[in-house]
Amino acid sequence: MKLGMLTGGGDCPGLNAVIRAVVRKAIGSYGDTVIGIRNGWKGLLNDELTELKLSTVSGILPRGGTILGTSRTNPIGKPEMMQTILDNIKRHELDAVIAIGGDDTLRVCNELHQRGAKVVGVPKTIDNDIAETDYTFGFNTAVQIVTEAIDRLHTTAESHHRIIVVEVMGRHTGWIAVMSGLAGGADAILVPEHPYDVDHLCGILKKRHETKPFSIVVVAEGALEKGQDEPVVQSHKLDEFGHVHLGGVGSVLARQIEERTGIQTRVTMLGYIQRGGSPTAYDRILGTRFGVRAVEAVHEGEFGRMVALKGEKLELVPLQKAIREPKKVDLELMKVAEVFYG
Repeated sequence: MKLGMLTGGGDCPGLNAVIRAVVRKAIGSYGDTVIGIRNGWKGLLNDELTELKLSTVSGILPRGGTILGTSRTNPIGKPEMMQTILDNIKRHELDAVIAIGGDDTLRVCNELHQRGAKVVGVPKTIDNDIAETDYTFGFNTAVQIVTEAIDRLHTTAESHHRIIVVEVMGRHTGWIAVMSGLAGGADAILVPEHPYDVDHLCGILKKRHETKPFSIVVVAEGALEKGQDEPVVQSHKLDEFGHVHLGGVGSVLARQIEERTGIQTRVTMLGYIQRGGSPTAYDRILGTRFGVRAVEAVHEGEFGRMVALKGEKLELVPLQKAIREPKKVDLELMKVAEVFYG
């Protein structure tokens, strides 16, 4: 078989582990030819294709990012672009396409499947918000990076008797905030799933400062204050999937806290640091397992499906179910975090 493979959306630690696994499994077990599609769906529009060999993927397992490049090109709602992609899949004689990406990439994958394309999806996002899978690769690395940052910020917060607000990624869900906040011993964690009350938060922080003169507050970029309809944004300019550029809630929150408590408050926005660098061992292994299973799915004819982790086992789930809505943070997990507030 001749397999196409692409990576779409934001970069993510572990992408190269998937790429390597697909190539090794496809060539080693089935004698397939693997064609790398550069820069996401844009590569299928512009004929940016290259053959991937065993030598191509040698040594890429510990590397962050993606050797194929990526983009946020969105052909949904543009019939001429969708048709071009379908035509190019046929013209390049690709028997199937493995698409590695988050909900936006997987939505395109599903649209192509509905139009007859043979596609298999692999879930990728550091936000861990894709439905139907317990974890996505990249998430573990992001949590580790944020936890290390919180550990470092504790020492400066304590030395200067400050409150430090740490803003992390999480547009629709607060998985990174909750997990890293728990691991890093945060004194409050704010997530998009549960609008926060600034006065209540400040009450917690003031009480804590009666005995410990420093605090760490972790806030996801998509978190909303009660009564607020839209998250804080850096820019209202939309990307191709209609998303605004979030960021800045940490600065707004820091000002509110300092005004209400009188305690010196600073903010740290970790930004793209969270998705950069070498993946953890867990993400390398999960990405490898996903890549191998995706190739098997192709040879089993399981198209229109996504590889998913359920407990410790991998399953194939319909793309339509996976893209229905984001996977929200479990309320029980928030209750555990709240035990350590203040």
